[in-house]
Amino acid sequence: MIKAKNLTKKFKDVIAVDHINIDVPQGQIFGFLGPNGAGKTTTIRMLTGTLKPTDGEVEILGLNLKKHEIEIKRRIGVVPDEPRIYSHLKGFEYLEFVMDIYRINNKETLSKIEDLCNAFGVNYLEKMISDMSHGMKQKLILISVLMRKPEVVFLDEPTVGLDAKSAKILKELLKNYAKQGTTIFLTTHILEIAEYMCDVIAIINNGKIITQGTMEELKKQTGDENKTLEDLFLKLTAQEEDIKHIVESLSR
Repeated sequence: MIKAKNLTKKFKDVIAVDHINIDVPQGQIFGFLGPNGAGKTTTIRMLTGTLKPTDGEVEILGLNLKKHEIEIKRRIGVVPDEPRIYSHLKGFEYLEFVMDIYRINNKETLSKIEDLCNAFGVNYLEKMISDMSHGMKQKLILISVLMRKPEVVFLDEPTVGLDAKSAKILKELLKNYAKQGTTIFLTTHILEIAEYMCDVIAIINNGKIITQGTMEELKKQTGDENKTLEDLFLKLTAQEEDIKHIVESLSR
């Protein structure tokens, strides 16, 4: 459902993503983790067609992204790391705009929106988007994607700005969607979320995927059977010793 082969992105002399390979089957929740600046958002932007790769190939839903970009975008959903939406619209106007683009302005979709609004506590669709907080915008973006129930969903830090109840609902909803066949590509800095949700985890650092596998496979690779994902992540990204030195220095 999501395949990248030797995917690369250069910005002048900087290699942001360096020949990475990804293969995600249907119904899998794929966690894509890494430190700030590791290449996570750049990768998502290339996989979803908002950024052209320097090199490599992308296939989504078995279709080549270069040849079938519009068809792919019609069938996927993207929740970006920042909820950049039209500030001059009201909440319901934005949802109507999205429904019209995807030609799904019907009773079934309206019923789905009502259910999602009730679930996430969205009672502000009459409010101008310019007056909404980050969390309110984030919920609106989520609803605009989930109301379509796309075949593949890309989420870049989706729980940022969400209250605890909404974050829990989102996590459980995504797990149910995956069981029904939806493929989910997820980035998060909250490693407990990745450990709880993801079937497979890939860790990117300095533009390269340094390891990939299930939690059990990651533990075997590092020889730390009893470690949490946070411990494994810090060890694999060579940040464990840095943290010790920093804490010791600040504690003097």
